Amino acid sequence: MSETRKIAAILVADVVGYSRLAGADEERTLARMRALRSDLIDPIISVHHGRIVKRTGDGSIIEFRSVVDAVRCAIEVQDGMVERNAGLPSERRIEFRAAIHLGDVVEEADGDLMGDGVNVAARLEGIAEPGGLVLSEDAWRHVRDKVKETFVDIGPQSLKNIVEPVRVYSLELGRPAEAKPPLAAAATVKPKSGKPAPTASFWSPRSPALAGVAALLLLAAAGGWRTLGERLTKSAQAAHLSVVVLPFANLSGDPSQDYLADGVTENLTTELSRINGSFVIARNTAFTYKDRNVDAKEIGRELQVRYVLEGSVQRDQNRVRVNAQLVDSESGAHLWADRFEEDMVDLFKLQDEVVARLAHNLGWSLVYAEAANGVRSANPNAIDLAMRGFG
Repeated sequence: MSETRKIAAILVADVVGYSRLAGADEERTLARMRALRSDLIDPIISVHHGRIVKRTGDGSIIEFRSVVDAVRCAIEVQDGMVERNAGLPSERRIEFRAAIHLGDVVEEADGDLMGDGVNVAARLEGIAEPGGLVLSEDAWRHVRDKVKETFVDIGPQSLKNIVEPVRVYSLELGRPAEAKPPLAAAATVKPKSGKPAPTASFWSPRSPALAGVAALLLLAAAGGWRTLGERLTKSAQAAHLSVVVLPFANLSGDPSQDYLADGVTENLTTELSRINGSFVIARNTAFTYKDRNVDAKEIGRELQVRYVLEGSVQRDQNRVRVNAQLVDSESGAHLWADRFEEDMVDLFKLQDEVVARLAHNLGWSLVYAEAANGVRSANPNAIDLAMRGFG
């Protein structure tokens, strides 16, 4: 058969005011969208077993086998967008509206979905508030006792080209937050799956704060050399393979080229988070240091990281040059530096190549640096031994 009917949970989302954002700065908007998809949206969809059916420019249609997974995915993405929009002026915020419906769909041979199940979800998305989520009654019945968020019944809604009114339940999410001080923001931590962990609020099971507490307790139980009290007294010491990627400087002399430097910074942050055992400060926290002249040692103390990666991007017509250097925040010493220069034929392809090369070289530099630290350690722990093996 060329098509299959089934019941599926359909999530439809798009960017509020995308035309306005693209009209104001198309290249920066596209770069930000690509970064959001690669290090926030797609990983969260994967964690909740979603399948991206299609992308429609600024929007997406995603299929889930579970309504609960669909709702949790939407909530985590919207919570993540709160962090991404923190401190940005309203005209630069990227905000999503989203809707979920459970219904009958037709799956084509190429994997595309059609039918009322998709149509209802698409029409519902149009009535969601920016940063919000709406559910059809069919979807709501399956999650009302399984998620802790409270949905508000906004009554039957007449949807374009849908014969019968659909009862709708609304949940407002993704309200822009105030910019946080560096230590209050979340960090990107590499999970076992090898994919960057999605941003989460403090109370979420993925919360870096809660994860930090759990890790501290595990260290206290497993560490044969130190007690928990000793750990607490030395809490100012930076964690192994902890790094912050500072916003790369734009040396082109043209502010419109900031998007290129910002894109390299964001993507490099994502790639470094995939290094085993790494602890990478989230880009929102890192970007609070943009255009600020702060000593690496001070940054290390404020963020409690061992390494600071800084660099610059310079574009001259069809050539792009990227410089990067790794600094030990404890000693202030430069551990590694490199320069990359390429022709600018395909901007996004070039950015991906530069980021991949930087991440590969820097990843090994971090490992070797940690191996050296392990050799010098008077009381090595398991991570020191592992790093010494890599070296």
